[in-house]
Amino acid sequence: MQSPVSRPHLLATLAALLCVLLTACSGSPPSGGSAATPAPEATPTPDPEAEAAAARAAQVDAALAGLDRRRQVAQLLVVGVPLGDLGRGDALVRDTGVGGVFLHGRSSAPTEEIAAATTRWAELALNLRPWVAVDQEGGAVQTLSGPGFADLPTAAEQGRLPSDQLTALADGLGASLASAGVTLNLAPVADVVPEGTAAGNAPIGAWGRQYGSTASAAVPAAGAIVDGLAAHGVTATLKHFPGLGRVQENTDESANVTDAVTTRDDEQVTAFGTLADSPAAPFVMMSSATYTQLDPAAPAAFSPVVVTDLLREQLGFDGVVMSDDVGAAQAVQAVPVGERAVRFLAAGGTLVLTVDPTTVEPMIDAVLARAEADPAFAAQVDAAVRTALEAKARAGLLPL
Repeated sequence: MQSPVSRPHLLATLAALLCVLLTACSGSPPSGGSAATPAPEATPTPDPEAEAAAARAAQVDAALAGLDRRRQVAQLLVVGVPLGDLGRGDALVRDTGVGGVFLHGRSSAPTEEIAAATTRWAELALNLRPWVAVDQEGGAVQTLSGPGFADLPTAAEQGRLPSDQLTALADGLGASLASAGVTLNLAPVADVVPEGTAAGNAPIGAWGRQYGSTASAAVPAAGAIVDGLAAHGVTATLKHFPGLGRVQENTDESANVTDAVTTRDDEQVTAFGTLADSPAAPFVMMSSATYTQLDPAAPAAFSPVVVTDLLREQLGFDGVVMSDDVGAAQAVQAVPVGERAVRFLAAGGTLVLTVDPTTVEPMIDAVLARAEADPAFAAQVDAAVRTALEAKARAGLLPL
């Protein structure tokens, strides 16, 4: 018969067993054992947006490598070509290398005729296709009205349509422009014309170019146009920041057009901010009027306060900022031709619109001269060129 286990020995044995059990539960290896094999690292989740941005950046780098400095600056110009003589666009695209052409005037030509010219320009531009821009708003402001293009009502009438009808109209608008090779529509108007003042608002209200008399009415209607264009690969342009809804005269026809009311927090301003935040990445066109509550010293298009401080910094817009016409418009005639492009780019702009082809070379010369003398301005030009080319990459106008 074995002798009984003493009480102290039993307690010691239980304590040892408890220690082993606790060690096993904690996952720690026993003394002298090997460490557990670490778990494999998780595969990073792909970020489609980051990958797309990197691809666009590579396209831009490749495009820049093929451009001398003069042709880089030429990419910042969108130049008028008369619809009655589209062949005049050939030299602008092939020899000057402008960033885009603007179909200037009115045409009843069919879709196929416009498409023949835009296809030719794409071929002449080799791997750097130009923007092809039009004013296709509706009503009196409709560049293309021939077979294949619907007869568009005014923006004021469009804004009163039921949402499904407006969506259908916008989709048809985008489809018709795309079929003609148009890639940039200088629409929709985002200006807000207060109720009862339309008749006295020469550039917008008198022609029914506004989508509503309040921002809450105008924004969803204008947004439908942006979306309808984007669905067919056509980029929209919101105009005319910070708003022409309260002026009396038209900057195309008058100098010293002034808005003494609009402030930074005005509903016209916030309407642009809302629309510009669209995933469709619309452009924003600047007004050539002067806004005394914002910057009494310069027209909006030439004002760093309006372009950079307000549009880019306060509203957070980092896309393409386009001028209104600075070729033939009366609002800018007192400014030397070359200085118009310099002042716009210095203010923070991206694309200079001129309906007058004779202004192109003086504008390029002036920008190059200023960039050579002013490193800070040269950096602004570099940034503008990259922004312009990134927009082309997004729109499929650069080679993959």
